[in-house]
Amino acid sequence: MTRTVYVNGEYLPENEASISIFDRGFLMADAVYEVTSVLGGKLIDFEGHAVRLKRSLDELDMAEPCTKEALLEIHRKLVELNEIDEGLVYLQVTRGSDGDRDFAFPSEDTPPSIVLFTQNKPGLADSPAAKKGAKIISIEDIRWGRRDIKTVQLLYPSMGKMMAKKVGCDDAWMVEDGYVTEGTSNNAYFVKDGVIVTRPLSTEILHGITRKAVLRIAEEAQLKIEERLFTIEEAQSADEAFTTSASAFVMPVVEIDGVTLGEGVPGPIAKRLREIYLDESQKAAI
Repeated sequence: MTRTVYVNGEYLPENEASISIFDRGFLMADAVYEVTSVLGGKLIDFEGHAVRLKRSLDELDMAEPCTKEALLEIHRKLVELNEIDEGLVYLQVTRGSDGDRDFAFPSEDTPPSIVLFTQNKPGLADSPAAKKGAKIISIEDIRWGRRDIKTVQLLYPSMGKMMAKKVGCDDAWMVEDGYVTEGTSNNAYFVKDGVIVTRPLSTEILHGITRKAVLRIAEEAQLKIEERLFTIEEAQSADEAFTTSASAFVMPVVEIDGVTLGEGVPGPIAKRLREIYLDESQKAAI
């Protein structure tokens, strides 16, 4: 089945969609993105993703391509047209194109480009990977300093995923100045003696939408949370660990740099947080 995608105001078959070769998203990675999960044909945490999208655009002095209400309608239309029950909606906004390549921004009246497409992911909520748990390696964090802006500059995270894959692992946690920042596409946590530890929000990490929801759930469950810097060695000595992201929800971690955590299976806190998050988010989906 050919997907229907959305490009600058038009719903098109994916093989008919195109964008200018001079678009700054292509030439300069001058673009931001969001990924919203779909469960039961409904959007998970759409409001949070829309708010973060606006923040990213504002931080880069980039124009909004449409209203939040219009954006919601486009998401829903693509889910309907592509018959997505479980999957993802990917959104990218670029600074657009003024017909040539230049380091300087184009004129202010240059319209931004907006692209959306869906990915069909049956079994997204009932993930075999979440039942098994992820194996993690650590790598140096050499990304630019504004990781709180969700840009499409994803080359190094992609390289990190491949570094992990080459040694038979699932993902990588990045380390800067001796401390874990985040995973290649997720926020990182460990649990020790019932306390959840994760890095505090700053420009060094993405302000995860799922992170915010899961920490709220943990607080409501009266779990203790410490938002502080932590090392790989601390995480290796933990009882359990996990990551959060919009596409994987809460993903247990069972190994870090070859060191097995706990019993080598998903820990009880990670499993419980995943269950509660999936239950609450599906009830609140739109």
